[in-house]
Amino acid sequence: MAVNVLNVAEKPSAAKEIAQILSHGDCRSLSGHSVYNRIFHFNYMIGGQPCRMVMTSVSGHLMELDFEEQFRKWYYCDPADLFQAPVRRYVPQDKLGIKRTLEEQARNCQWLVLWLDCDREGENIAYEVVEVCLNVNRGLNVLRARFSAFIEREIQHAAQNLHRPNRNLSDAVDARQEIDLRIGASFTRFQTMLLKDRFVLPFDEHEKAILSYGPCQFPTLGFVVERYWQVQAHQPEDFWTINCVYRSENDSASFKWARGHLFDYVAAVAIYEMCVEEPLATVFSVTGRETRKNPPHPLNTVELVKRASRFLRLGSQETMKAAEELYQQGFISYPRTETDYFSENTDLRRMVEEQTRHPVWGNYAHRLLDSRENLWRHPSNGGHDDKAHPPIHPTRFSDGEPQWRNDHKAVYELVVRHFLACVSQPAVGYATKAMIDIAGEQFSANGLMVTARNYLEVYRYENWAASTLPNFDLGQQFIPTRLTLDAGRTQPPPLLSEADLIALMDKEGIGTDATMHDHIKKLLDRRYATKDAQTRFCPTNLGEALVMGYDTMGYELWKPHLRSIMERDMKAVGDGIKVKENVLETCLQQMKTCFLDVGFKAFQLLLYFLIFLIFSRLESQNQVPEAVQVGGIVRRCPMCREADMVLKRRPDSKFMVGCRNFPQCKNVVWLPSVVMEATVTTHTCNSCIPAPVYKIDFKFKRAEIPPQYSIYHTGCVGGCDIVLNDIMNIYRAPPAPSGSNFAFLARLTETLCRERTSTGSSFWTWPWCCLSKTRPPWWRCWEIPKPKPAW
Repeated sequence: MAVNVLNVAEKPSAAKEIAQILSHGDCRSLSGHSVYNRIFHFNYMIGGQPCRMVMTSVSGHLMELDFEEQFRKWYYCDPADLFQAPVRRYVPQDKLGIKRTLEEQARNCQWLVLWLDCDREGENIAYEVVEVCLNVNRGLNVLRARFSAFIEREIQHAAQNLHRPNRNLSDAVDARQEIDLRIGASFTRFQTMLLKDRFVLPFDEHEKAILSYGPCQFPTLGFVVERYWQVQAHQPEDFWTINCVYRSENDSASFKWARGHLFDYVAAVAIYEMCVEEPLATVFSVTGRETRKNPPHPLNTVELVKRASRFLRLGSQETMKAAEELYQQGFISYPRTETDYFSENTDLRRMVEEQTRHPVWGNYAHRLLDSRENLWRHPSNGGHDDKAHPPIHPTRFSDGEPQWRNDHKAVYELVVRHFLACVSQPAVGYATKAMIDIAGEQFSANGLMVTARNYLEVYRYENWAASTLPNFDLGQQFIPTRLTLDAGRTQPPPLLSEADLIALMDKEGIGTDATMHDHIKKLLDRRYATKDAQTRFCPTNLGEALVMGYDTMGYELWKPHLRSIMERDMKAVGDGIKVKENVLETCLQQMKTCFLDVGFKAFQLLLYFLIFLIFSRLESQNQVPEAVQVGGIVRRCPMCREADMVLKRRPDSKFMVGCRNFPQCKNVVWLPSVVMEATVTTHTCNSCIPAPVYKIDFKFKRAEIPPQYSIYHTGCVGGCDIVLNDIMNIYRAPPAPSGSNFAFLARLTETLCRERTSTGSSFWTWPWCCLSKTRPPWWRCWEIPKPKPAW
């Protein structure tokens, strides 16, 4: 006797694809109570049991978690009460049609088969479906289908090997949702209500002025701000190194000094003079060995996003959106996975065979399968396994579909090339190293000859540059072609790229592989940070003020430690090691204690927002005007390493050399006011690195420079020019205040507050003046009294 089986997928497209596969295209499609979630009917056999299959879908989460009505109005409760306020899980208005369809179909079925994505989030959605269906039919036999790709063998195998759903995984998501709701809502209400009525925030008129706080969002902002502070705090130091170049008839070799570099100029000059006096170089070591460049591990979600950002210049949100759509169309496997190794019984050769038809990499796939080529090897083990999905790999051949966008094509190509690379042999080369002695100082040069490119033939995103050395013999002597003492300057770390940020989040356990890109997007949406064309992040004044405000309270809420502990606890719930209720109680009690203390220290947050407001107003009123480019490129910016530094002139006619990536990069060389004219030349400096650094023709004001200096000078702004350095030290231009110069702005704030009564401007009014009488009594604990004038 046939049984009625209700099948539920996570998205309408997934339901249609599964129904087409299981019915071999012979299914009837009917409309349900939701316009977008259709119902498919077909017959099927599960383990010899005839089944009348009904396939439908939800659209992501069916239910939402929120506070009871009296706690949803911001001004009607103390935000601290949200840590223990009652919450409820309900089906929102726009999902009621889906709920009615499920209830209607579940009444007439004996089995419920859940085809949700096989991760924690999918398991949680599965239990939402179970709750709705069991409410109308307590006798349902609830089963779970586990699969990793929308291809026939995966779907058929899942249908014939059904399991029970995992309650622990769903509880882990319930715990995360409740923790994020309570902490996020309380801190968001606190800082928004504290600040939005006192300050003009940088939001458009149609945008809600909400200063959101999230347990993952804020540490992510912390990474961006911390790196920005490191860049701004960097104090460059000059160093000197000796470089040796030898050119033979056919090849050349650049030797590096064994000491690296010295920060002591006198010592460096002394050693250099010794080498110049006795320049004869003696080869005392020549070694050679085979070396290998290994292919990448199989692809997981974090690596997909990082490599798409680095190689394709795609943001994490765009990458995951394209990957999700490719998965739903059946071209790649499930894109949210931590696993980076293939099990021994995976049929990898069949996957490669499908790619032999491709016009670009098909020939390489043919060679992989040819045993005579000796290209094949089993992929390496990356050491991660989420026990749910294999690494991301192609599941269906395509040379491009008509409906694909450019990001679809780029992500599919990356997945295919990465898969072909990970089943290929490493690249092989022969590395040589020659060491010489000059006046007791040692130098070394390295060469590489690539003998077999192997995986590099298909993985075009990586390169292994070959460099050849002349043939050196042990004991050989020669006079260097060039022996120079070169100056350099230490460089700050670059601003975080999206790949760097994701790597930090992964290392510190901030978010999951499925949510990292959402946290990054939230930073940009809330105007806490900006992202430039090179995908590098810079905090806004708003984001920096928030982090600095909380930091001065003594709570490192912007550090990853608290969230890392929460993520570990939630993973323990998913593994059945900890109980959801205990994790919730411990975590929320700790955060409530922190929250109450933050409320008493709200003055610090107000102070730094006042600083932020002052600087923002100065920027908006053009009191810190941007200079205009008047000359050519001087050098590559050593701070952001993404843009060029050019000669600029300010409205006050003073010159500067600034980065084109302003305001994301604020690297600048302020030229003294005695410069009357400046022109970038085509001559380059032989000392400063990274080369080239172009020299500038200067004309100084005769009456304002010491008599020993000429009014004409061609010099380098890289730090090596003694004359220019002397003049700049005499007439050093004061730097304009930057967004991170909080000490300067704090002094400015104090001055303005003391003088506020004489300005007659509401802009300078003390921001924590009396609140509206309509505010509830609990708000008074956050009112900050006016400071005494002596402050």
